[in-house]
Amino acid sequence: MSTTKTSAAGGRITDYIPRTEKLPTRVDQITRDWLNRTLQQRYPDLVVEQMRVVEVISSHTTKLRLELEFNAAGQLCGIPKQVCLKANLSGDPLSSDACKVEAQFYRHIRDDIGVPAPVCYFADWDEGDAVKGEHPQGLVILEDLIVEGGTFGHSTRPISIEGARKALDGFAALHAGLWDKLQNNNWINVAMSEGAPDSDLFNHLSKYMYLNLESPEFRALLPQWLLDDPEHLGRAFKLLVAHERRETMPRCLIHGDSHLGNSYFRPDGTRIFIDFQLITAGHPWRDLTYFLVGSLTVEDRRKAERELLQHYLDRLEVHGAGGRLSFEKLWDEYRVWPMWGMVAWITNLDKWGQTTMPSVERFYTAAADHDTLKRLEAEQAAVAK
Repeated sequence: MSTTKTSAAGGRITDYIPRTEKLPTRVDQITRDWLNRTLQQRYPDLVVEQMRVVEVISSHTTKLRLELEFNAAGQLCGIPKQVCLKANLSGDPLSSDACKVEAQFYRHIRDDIGVPAPVCYFADWDEGDAVKGEHPQGLVILEDLIVEGGTFGHSTRPISIEGARKALDGFAALHAGLWDKLQNNNWINVAMSEGAPDSDLFNHLSKYMYLNLESPEFRALLPQWLLDDPEHLGRAFKLLVAHERRETMPRCLIHGDSHLGNSYFRPDGTRIFIDFQLITAGHPWRDLTYFLVGSLTVEDRRKAERELLQHYLDRLEVHGAGGRLSFEKLWDEYRVWPMWGMVAWITNLDKWGQTTMPSVERFYTAAADHDTLKRLEAEQAAVAK
């Protein structure tokens, strides 16, 4: 039986009604008629009377900023006049699975735990059919953050120590929400498990590393061991995968791609996270290392990293997950996990929206500071004995 609730203004909102048509896979399929049929699965009285495309932002995932005019009943449903529709509309299946995962996150999780994320008005997905050559698809309709007037994070704009401290409360809320409670969410990949996309990150993206290695500026930042043998980085990443698979601590929900560019600073001072396309059942130190090392200047990171990790543990307790993780364990993992950022950023291309070199410098410097490569190789040698 369908459940009906009302918005704050009194508009009817129902459970999702099953679709009879597949989600669009091209920009030209996003029409006013399609939008009406789609939104009426949740908002039965809503009619989109006019739709205007404000902007099309094309990258791995296409974002359509839409301006909408609703009928009187639709105006009561709580959807603003400007929204952002996200889906894989590029014709390239690279982000197909990621779009599906993000839609599942917004449908199943976003409103049930205290994660600072954009407001979502619609989320749905198609599983795809490999036999028919159909890739998965996911589609979400979110608040348009550009209209709000805040600031999107960017790799060229490191944040302050105080800004990092505030952001850690959001990570604590995200991680505490489903810590060791993921059993009923079997659609979520286990981080770096056999066959999981993140277990093969280096091989999947290494061709972009070789493009970056053609730049003298990049080569001047990188350690000699990598310049002599770039595949050494791939072997080191496999050590990180093996390290993660040996971990027995219960898992929590992690963002999985928590770099500065996947955050947004609201005008009221709140930092939220965006692009929940790589969420996974993992361990909190992956998010923390990736965010802190990539978001702070080298000098600020060196000065404050231990204090910031302790602050995260303090906030974890506030959010109901205290005592699950010691500082010693977190510090040990933090010194190993720069390896994730070393691979993720050397395989990034500027044309995707984030400037690569600042983060390459931050992660490779952190790895040198903490002997990341030596730690992973020593651990593997000890396991092999």
